[in-house]
Amino acid sequence: MRLKVMLVDDELPILQNLRMVLPWDEMRLDIVATARNGAEALEALKTHRPDIALCDIRMPVLDGMAFLAEARALPEGAACDVLMLTGYQEFEYARAALKHGVKDYILKPIDYELLERTVRNVANGIRAERAEHSKREKQWDRVAQLAYEKVLYDVLMGFPPEGALRVLADEDGWAEHTAYVVMLVDVDHYSRLSVQWDEKERKLWNFAVGNVLQEALQPFAIKYVSLHAREGEWCVLVERGPDAYDAAEAIRWMEAAQSAVMANVKLSVSVGVFPRPVEVAEVAETYKQLQRSFLQHAGTSRLLAVSETLAERPETEGAWWTMLDCLVSGVRQQDRARIDQALGRLQRAALPESVLHYVVIHLLREMREMDVMSQTEEEAVWKKLQHTVSLKDVMESIVQLVDHAMERALNKKSSELLMMSAKDYIDRRLASDLGVEEVADHLGISCSYFSLLFKNHFGETFVEYVTKQRMELAKSLLLMTDKSVAKIGALSGYAERRYFTKVFQRHTGMTPSEFRESKSGHGWRNNLF
Repeated sequence: MRLKVMLVDDELPILQNLRMVLPWDEMRLDIVATARNGAEALEALKTHRPDIALCDIRMPVLDGMAFLAEARALPEGAACDVLMLTGYQEFEYARAALKHGVKDYILKPIDYELLERTVRNVANGIRAERAEHSKREKQWDRVAQLAYEKVLYDVLMGFPPEGALRVLADEDGWAEHTAYVVMLVDVDHYSRLSVQWDEKERKLWNFAVGNVLQEALQPFAIKYVSLHAREGEWCVLVERGPDAYDAAEAIRWMEAAQSAVMANVKLSVSVGVFPRPVEVAEVAETYKQLQRSFLQHAGTSRLLAVSETLAERPETEGAWWTMLDCLVSGVRQQDRARIDQALGRLQRAALPESVLHYVVIHLLREMREMDVMSQTEEEAVWKKLQHTVSLKDVMESIVQLVDHAMERALNKKSSELLMMSAKDYIDRRLASDLGVEEVADHLGISCSYFSLLFKNHFGETFVEYVTKQRMELAKSLLLMTDKSVAKIGALSGYAERRYFTKVFQRHTGMTPSEFRESKSGHGWRNNLF
């Protein structure tokens, strides 16, 4: 970081010596102005905004003390570190200089070696302070971004936190003028593909796709967030004004997201976008409408055109989607009456076999999210679907799935449900500064009770579990991406690279760089993709 310097002295030989003797370029300092009195220095201060000023005290027109007092009253002067050059040693000058925040003072005749050391120290102090300020700003920006994403995720899921719009609104009435273009990204045949993956592999694939989507639209210089709605599915929200929609531009976003996932993760995805920006209150319903379109037009690597209003859909499509919505919400809420009503309507609707297959796929994904179906059980469902020859067989599969989900949900103890919720909350926030208090507050229980439940359920403490998950995430990123160690540390929840390296080495016996190097020749990434 180069800094700007101003030299102020009424004696021209001293100004010339200051220019020539000190190694300004080597110290990464640029002399941007010189002045022969305090009045000239004030004008130069306003124009050039130097970071450091070397200033004599005794000068005509406006002396150094008066310059310093007036400079400190200016916004430009408040951020400038001043070194006083003076032949005066009286206490009053030193006291006046300290009063106005002088950084240091050098006595004349000038000891240039001492002056160089002093200037270096001042410059290094400025750089260190700015680096720390920049670091704090980045940390706060990350916290603000996480909070922003959390509010939008809750909005997407249909349960916005109280006052969510006030959280999103700014002094300019943001909530009144900003809308979102809603784009849905879905991994093709995800339910069938993911049957062959264990939980760790599913998390790895989902993280890989999510990571790509977080960066895929950056070349368009737009503000957007990518929200992991459920396994194999992401909702991308692009900020736009209510009337700022360009269909051709939206297609380019869709193509970019699709191409990026294929290029980096070797998975095909379908992408759909709603044909106009929607207000925050419309986001959840728009997301559901996109889901409906995906179920109706299931295929490989499609860019889906979605109708704008629900009224444009055939009545039968609206009916079976409503039945499916009731069925899923009934399972989640363990509402047997609602489930039976939805199943009865499905049975009487005489829907095509293809639609019923989509219902099964949707149920499987929802049940996986609820953790009420094992991998073996899901494989059995897929095998049965491959051999079904009638609508009756498919309908029986749906009834069995729902019954199984209800039985598993009812058999789970309340403590297990709490720990499932805790696990999901932790897994989504590994990159943030996560603590016991935050998770316990999310669950609505005390920290001590949470810690006890957590240790009993997972067999390790909260810190041990979080650290282990972060290390697994870091190892995956080291192997699957070319991101820097510092960036991977931040994505894994460690803002300080040095601390991340220390923790990683303690858990693996290697530094992150050594780990990446040791695996680079084993073909791991090529085999995975």
